[in-house]
Amino acid sequence: MKNKKKHYTLLGILLIMIIAIVSIVFINNNLNNESETIKTEDQAISEEKENELKEEKEDSEALQDEGKVAGEEPQQKQQQQQPEDKKYKENNGYIEGQTLPSEPTYIKGVLIANKKYPLPKDYAPGENVEARAAFELMAQEAKTLGFELVAFSTYRSYEYQELLYNKYVERDGKENADRYSARPGYSEHQTGLAFDIGEKGREDLWLTEAFGQSEAGKWLAENAHRYGFILRYPKGKEHITGYMYESWHFRYLGVELATKVKDSGLTLEEYLGIDK
Repeated sequence: MKNKKKHYTLLGILLIMIIAIVSIVFINNNLNNESETIKTEDQAISEEKENELKEEKEDSEALQDEGKVAGEEPQQKQQQQQPEDKKYKENNGYIEGQTLPSEPTYIKGVLIANKKYPLPKDYAPGENVEARAAFELMAQEAKTLGFELVAFSTYRSYEYQELLYNKYVERDGKENADRYSARPGYSEHQTGLAFDIGEKGREDLWLTEAFGQSEAGKWLAENAHRYGFILRYPKGKEHITGYMYESWHFRYLGVELATKVKDSGLTLEEYLGIDK
């Protein structure tokens, strides 16, 4: 009897020890699981914050690039000295109270769109086919010289120009916006004959004066007339053209007229005698 009682006691002690060991293992596993869960949640929160910061950075860059996809570069342009021409300063080159015409204006056979000669609101020819073909030929020659040209902004409708202009006025004020962005109805892009050109792989130079100092920009300025294009807003001519120097903005005129304008060293306004 005593041996049996002793045997049962030992079994009870052994059972208690097994239960204790199992409990310790269970508790440790729970602690490890909780630790892993906390670690995973911390990692998820950290990744979420990183993604938020990344999205904020991308949004900021997108806002800065909006001016570029649209064909403008306001920040650099604001720093330029204002012209001294009094007449120009009265209304930033525009004719006060002018209304949009019912027909586009042609002077000596040339379609004009500037601050004095606007286009009808419903004038919507789209991108000019002849100008596009000429650009493609020019781009082919440039490619043989190692420059891959891109026409990143061409035709713009009245409505699209209106959105752009209003956005720039809201951001930079009307006086500054008028120096680099046309009011709706006054944009040469609405003619379908204006091409904003840059070099592929050098997007950092798009819509900047620095493009004009690059090898591609220099070649374009010197050779675009052979394909019918002229540099529309040259340096030092803001009081005539109404816009700052834009090394990327070219206007299609056809080879003959573009060559004459290029050789004259004049702006289109001066060449046509409408600069007064």
